[in-house]
Order: sequence, then C-alpha cells, then structure tokens
Amino acid sequence: MSITIHIPITHRHFTGGEKSLATGGETVGEALKNLVATWPAMEGELFDNRGDLLNTMEIYINMESAYPNELAKQLAPGDTVQIATILSGG
Repeated sequence: MSITIHIPITHRHFTGGEKSLATGGETVGEALKNLVATWPAMEGELFDNRGDLLNTMEIYINMESAYPNELAKQLAPGDTVQIATILSGG
C-alpha cells in the first residue's frame, strides 16, 4: 500500500531535501517507522525514547488532524500523512 508522507521544511535536511516520500503501512505508526527505516536520523526528531510521538509533532491524515492516538490511526492506499512541527519556547 502506498502512502505519501509530507516532510516539514524544518526536517528536510534529515531526508536529503525530499519534500515528500512514498512508503507503506497500515497505520500512521507503521508508515513513520518505515520512514525511519529509510531515514534513521528522523527517529529522534519524531519519537521519544519510549517510541511515542514527540509532543512537538502534529500528524494530519489527508489534511485532517489525527489527534489523539495518532500512531494507531488506520491508513488507506493513497492517503497522505503530513508531519507538522509545533514551535515552542518564548
């Protein structure tokens, strides 16, 4: 199954400058793990040391928020997953 993951501009240096990548997976979690298998540097940018999505990351499926339980959300062939970075600090 082909899923397209859109990479935020802040993280494209981890993917060789790629804006979007095709991968597979039945859930958002599987698709992101497949992304990390190809681009290992993305792991620390997406997940904490327990494997949970960092709280500074937002996931959208077909332009709709996947919150809550983003990693468990089911995907269908042709879906797009957008990764968004939440800016924090002051």
